[in-house]
Amino acid sequence: MSAVFESLELGYRYPRAAIDAVRDVRVAIPAGSLYAVIGPNGCGKTTLLRLLLGALRPSVGSVRYAGRDVADWPRRDLALRIGVVPQVEELVFPLSVRELVAMGRYPHLGPWRSEGGEDRRAVDRALETCAVAALADRSFDTLSGGERQRVRVARALAQEPETLVLDEPTASLDIAHEMGIFALLRRLADGGVTVVLVTHNLNVAARFADRLLLMHRGRTAAEGDPVRVLARDVLEPVYDWPLAVAPHPGPGPDEGSPQILPLRKEPS
Repeated sequence: MSAVFESLELGYRYPRAAIDAVRDVRVAIPAGSLYAVIGPNGCGKTTLLRLLLGALRPSVGSVRYAGRDVADWPRRDLALRIGVVPQVEELVFPLSVRELVAMGRYPHLGPWRSEGGEDRRAVDRALETCAVAALADRSFDTLSGGERQRVRVARALAQEPETLVLDEPTASLDIAHEMGIFALLRRLADGGVTVVLVTHNLNVAARFADRLLLMHRGRTAAEGDPVRVLARDVLEPVYDWPLAVAPHPGPGPDEGSPQILPLRKEPS
């Protein structure tokens, strides 16, 4: 499969920082895959996403999207092709679920054109895909955490993007909502949407992702399929904690996926 995002020797240092947040990272994210970026807190995962999206300009190296340097893409053209679900956002004004999802049509409308029939159909499809159509008239601020996250994904899908980028989309969600979000993202990838996400849940990532990028102190610690990346000798130096790794017992498609079990440290 062709690569959607590509980076070569990518590096970035925040102003007045003593060390690089990202250094010498190479990625080639296949089209139509679910690609998960994992690693400890502060290892550069979110910074890498911002570099891929062109929100930050690399200090070293470059990022290409669909064969073209991200810096050369007009922002509106990039917004038409990439949907983004941020880790945190605050709504200033109260909005209904439908109104929030309809905001995903803005790249198609621009500042002057009003919503038309195709825009309304795109919003309806996004609501249905994310199983939040029944919530369309509810105020967004009355929803649970899991419902809110599905609505945010629906807003990104209303753009009808080729690529979906999500930063910790299941943070603080319970098991059912977390699994539901990952199952939805897997279906989208199987349908041809390239999904790139950051997550701390190694076990769920192992079950749903095609490829993983493990970061450590701004660098690539490992990259590849879950069995290769989620190996004990790879993970323990990165997380600085004793771990056991065992195959998922199944049944079903999860069978054999590596699952991580943190062990207790002996008192020193």
